[in-house]
Amino acid sequence: MNRMEIQIAVAKVSKYASSESGDTVEVVERPHGGISIVVSDGQRSGRSAKAISNLVARKAMSLLAEGVRDGAVARATHDYLRTHRGGKVSAELVIASVDLVTETLVLSRNSRCPVLVQRQGEIAWLEETCDAIGIYRNTKPNIVELPLSPGLTAVVFTDGIWSAGHRSGGSMDVAGAAALGSAGSEEAESGACGNSAKEIADRVLEAALALDRGRPGDDSTVLVVRVEKHQQEQKIRRMELSLPI
Repeated sequence: MNRMEIQIAVAKVSKYASSESGDTVEVVERPHGGISIVVSDGQRSGRSAKAISNLVARKAMSLLAEGVRDGAVARATHDYLRTHRGGKVSAELVIASVDLVTETLVLSRNSRCPVLVQRQGEIAWLEETCDAIGIYRNTKPNIVELPLSPGLTAVVFTDGIWSAGHRSGGSMDVAGAAALGSAGSEEAESGACGNSAKEIADRVLEAALALDRGRPGDDSTVLVVRVEKHQQEQKIRRMELSLPI
């Protein structure tokens, strides 16, 4: 594999006047190499939604840590939630995995929200219709695998981002807010356009908050996974977290 660096960034905020976010994001290392990020959005908002999203995220994480493949993880997590809550509660689930065995970015999606992807300078939406988990018996995920290459970027978000501005007649332009670079440009292809995963995630969340006038109508989460060229000899891993309290 060419020398590359995987950047992961999350920006999230809870619904206005809600003490807890119903969105949960967890990160787990894959036993055969790589990393998976689980984004779970529980039905409704607040404490009850948080309980659901935590339940879903914990189940998915435990299976991923045991080496279960992403598609099977999504199906098993659906079965678990459906059994645990009697098919009366739903959750949206996205698993984004950097798999170093296959050298791919695997996006497993059970969500109404699409995923924005940039690869080789081209922007595309992963928007095939799929159901949330927990309700219908034969629910299965939509899965896409993309070869790892510098500049590859995936923007995953929950419905608080997608619906931002609806109350005031506005519309959220995720692609415009992400500003991933001009399609086909040399900078976009090389991953050298100055857009770190953190900068992209912050821009998308800030645009959604502006549309909602600082009062988000739903729990809002943005996850960005980006592949960059790695220039250093040493393979130093870093993680950064900011948690206002």
